[in-house]
Amino acid sequence: MPKFEVLSNELTLQIEQDRLAGRNLSTGFSDRDVIRRRNLSKDLATVWRPTFVHDIDKILHCPYYNRYTDKTQVFSLYKNDDLTRRSLHVQLVSRISRTIGKALDLNLDLIEAIALGHDIGHTPFAHTGETYLNELSLSYTGRFFRHNIHSVRVLDGIFPYNISLQVLNGIAAHNGEIECEEYYPRPINSFEDFDRMIERCYTDPVYASEIMPCTLEGSVVRLSDIIAYLGKDRQDAARAHIADEGAFANEDIGSINAEIINNLVVNVIENSYGKPYIKLDTTHFQSLRRARLDNYKKIYNSAAADAKLDTTVKPMMAEMYGQLLDDLRAGNRSSPVFTHHIDYINSAHYHRERPYEAADPNQIVIDYIASMTDDYFIELHGHLFPNSNLKVEYKGYFDD
Repeated sequence: MPKFEVLSNELTLQIEQDRLAGRNLSTGFSDRDVIRRRNLSKDLATVWRPTFVHDIDKILHCPYYNRYTDKTQVFSLYKNDDLTRRSLHVQLVSRISRTIGKALDLNLDLIEAIALGHDIGHTPFAHTGETYLNELSLSYTGRFFRHNIHSVRVLDGIFPYNISLQVLNGIAAHNGEIECEEYYPRPINSFEDFDRMIERCYTDPVYASEIMPCTLEGSVVRLSDIIAYLGKDRQDAARAHIADEGAFANEDIGSINAEIINNLVVNVIENSYGKPYIKLDTTHFQSLRRARLDNYKKIYNSAAADAKLDTTVKPMMAEMYGQLLDDLRAGNRSSPVFTHHIDYINSAHYHRERPYEAADPNQIVIDYIASMTDDYFIELHGHLFPNSNLKVEYKGYFDD
């Protein structure tokens, strides 16, 4: 029997009284404290378009936002519209984090901007594709590829949108693979400090996982990322016939998606209201940790193998990387790396300190591959290597 927790009567009454009295908790990030690289008049807040709404709009209209729709969340190479794609995941993260943020009286625009942009640099084929691209990046450049850091590059480098420091930090620090019982913001006060932090992520094998949000809003999004996928991936696993929802242990937070979301959201509100941190109690935190490990055991470790990505997508990506790099260095303007990537980026009219194509050729190839949707990747490989024996097989709607 599902169990849905509720806020305590004491906290419910306190929230109601605070709202009736118009009391502001003063825990949310103030728009007045926003930091941007350039002080541009077009980015100034107005009565109808507050500071972080500018960032939300830029992210939504980023050309790469469209590509969330055909990027794997967990299950690659399925023809099944009922399986979650990355587009739905970022919406779920936004919705859950806004629910928490509303209860805690935080800055909802800042939350939404971080949530919608947090995975915009993700590769095709989910974390498996990220692993392959990281291996190629290390082999060719000695630098690491991490999707959270690449999301920053998309919004701050590939498309120089003048996104705020607070949003970019929240995106960089969103790592939903590492759970914490308490999230204390670590203030960061300048882009100089932020840039040093981001550069270290390319050379330090673990630092990209150690970055913490500088705001409570970023902390909420980081935790909501886990809440959003934990139970949802179990629903998808059942639809993909990887693992039935009933196969998972019934933890204190529950075992099905609705329970997990409700109980974790209730608990974080209960333990964080009016506090300078975001917190789960020990029981719920340990339950969350066990549930995530259960997902790895029963879903994630088998999903990539089930799709045979190691024997198809991995060598395809290696071939593609080498060919695109050769085309770029040879100045082959008919290559897709020019016609579908560089020219496409240059068609967006934003101020640049230097031309995009002046970037390191390896970085341009990495940018291009990371930007691809799953289907585009497969189509491009077929275009570049029409006689290749490497072919992927989709699981259709009616395949067992």
